[in-house]
Amino acid sequence: MIKKILSKTWTVLNTFRKVIINLVFFTLLFVFFAALTSSDNEIIVPKNSALVLNIRGDIVEQKKEIEPVNEFLNQAMQSNDEDPEVLIGDIIKVIEHAKTDDRIELLVLQLHKMKGSGITKLKDISQAIESFKESGKKVIAIGDQYSQNQYYLASYADEIWLNPKGWLMLDGYGRYQLYFKSALEKLSISQHVFRVGTYKSAVEPYIRDDMSDAAKEANKVWLNDLWSQYKEDVATQRNFEISNFDETTDALVSKLKAADGNIATYALNNQWVDQLKNREQINQSLVEMVGKNKHNAFKHIKFNDYLTAITPAIPMPSVIPDKVAVIVAQGTILDGTQKAGTIGGDSTAKLLRKARLNDDVKAVVLRVDSPGGSAHASEIIRQEVELLKAAGKPVVASMGTYAASGGYWISAPANKIYASPTTITGSIGIFGFMITLENSLSKLGIHTDGVGTTEIAGFGLTRPLTDGMADIFQLSIERGYRDFISLVAESRDMSLAQVDAIAQGRVWSGVKAKELGLVDELGNLDDAIAAAASIAGLAQFDTLLIEKTLSARDQFLKELLGQASVYLGEPTPATITPVNNVFKTLQAEFEQFNNMNDPQGIYSFCLTCQVN
Repeated sequence: MIKKILSKTWTVLNTFRKVIINLVFFTLLFVFFAALTSSDNEIIVPKNSALVLNIRGDIVEQKKEIEPVNEFLNQAMQSNDEDPEVLIGDIIKVIEHAKTDDRIELLVLQLHKMKGSGITKLKDISQAIESFKESGKKVIAIGDQYSQNQYYLASYADEIWLNPKGWLMLDGYGRYQLYFKSALEKLSISQHVFRVGTYKSAVEPYIRDDMSDAAKEANKVWLNDLWSQYKEDVATQRNFEISNFDETTDALVSKLKAADGNIATYALNNQWVDQLKNREQINQSLVEMVGKNKHNAFKHIKFNDYLTAITPAIPMPSVIPDKVAVIVAQGTILDGTQKAGTIGGDSTAKLLRKARLNDDVKAVVLRVDSPGGSAHASEIIRQEVELLKAAGKPVVASMGTYAASGGYWISAPANKIYASPTTITGSIGIFGFMITLENSLSKLGIHTDGVGTTEIAGFGLTRPLTDGMADIFQLSIERGYRDFISLVAESRDMSLAQVDAIAQGRVWSGVKAKELGLVDELGNLDDAIAAAASIAGLAQFDTLLIEKTLSARDQFLKELLGQASVYLGEPTPATITPVNNVFKTLQAEFEQFNNMNDPQGIYSFCLTCQVN
């Protein structure tokens, strides 16, 4: 009797489950086809309208790989998206197309949702804005507030408008980290560090409670280079002196007192902005420039809609046979095969090999945007770069925001290296780091014991690190460092002593790296592509982006669901509070440590390269 009752109960519950799943499925299917067939949602670029560059999220060279179905469901359900991303290539493409589009009269920079980017990417976008202005069309920046990154782009506008109760504060660049030494000691976690180089500070957060003097000295140099470039660019655009930047609290307090404590008034008095306007005043001013739509707002089209409108559903095949391949290496370098948005030793090497075996590819540009990671994975990628050169295909490295430690390792063998003036590079050095938990477990009454045939047998996290094992690891690190500076010396035509003098983990800006001989030229991705074509002797060529090929299933779903997602709107952006931000930072620190998977435990990683 009990068996029958349970069986019938399960049958009812299972039937109910299937009904709910089918209801959800058919609801989404209805939304999907309604979006596709609705003529009301057809994207039309209005005549004599404004293009609103409402960048949302982090600006990246390559988006993180997301399952097509998950991406569609996030948009369909309007789920909060904590880490949205937008391709820098898409931003530049949109601005360049709008320059010659007769339907676009005005470019409006609405940047309040723009998050991380780095000044290197911002400089590339600013060049596109400058080119847009050459068409005679105006650029207006609008906002209730501007972060430092947002203001950099806004400074390239013809006019900057700020809400009368708005906020604008330029606080400079800094590098502040969390340090865990005391926390690890309280947890009785034993940390073991093996490193080479005076300035190799990547492991300092685990062995200190503060930043070492050597690290502060090195960090100030490249941070000052970046800040000087920021001030020079903004001052040029705003037509004032660099001295206009307030770098002391006394100077800022004095000007704020003169503005009666109002930040917006201070920004106007200090020539940061041109006019103070509330949202309605901004709308009315823009209506006077381009007219209004049926919603009584100024005629406009937003960034994503315009991108969709100008992107052909079926890409036109290139008729030019010779190709310069572009391969993006973005993110931390990890061992094995990794998803897009992270560099995998095997997966990135596979892309390079694909370029080597493609007869149409005559040259390769490796776009590096990485602070490094696994030394072994970096070496696997470097070997593929060497094979490309051996096959007669020149390789040009193009450095983005970062190309440090392992990022420099994979760039060094290129025929030519391009960096932005604000690229963060160098950090030539390696380290090993591990923790053992014998003391932590002992406090819980857990112990490890046994017997082995050698002194090495049984080594692991639950046993103390012996002096002999420590010597083995240190010797491996020292040999790895010699290998690193040797490949740099050979690739850059320098002596070991010359490389060692500028290595030891020290970080440099792109400008300084060129002076030191670590890079050949200062320029962007387009400059690197032109250089690769020139070295290969190509008079005519087309570019070919080589990236991970989606499976037939994922490609079908991406194309199918992508058409519908255009009409569903963007997911609601997640609200990040200061407290949430602290916890996200902690989570990121531990995830970064947990993801390190070098098979030998040896890393070439620049933790200090991140700016905050």
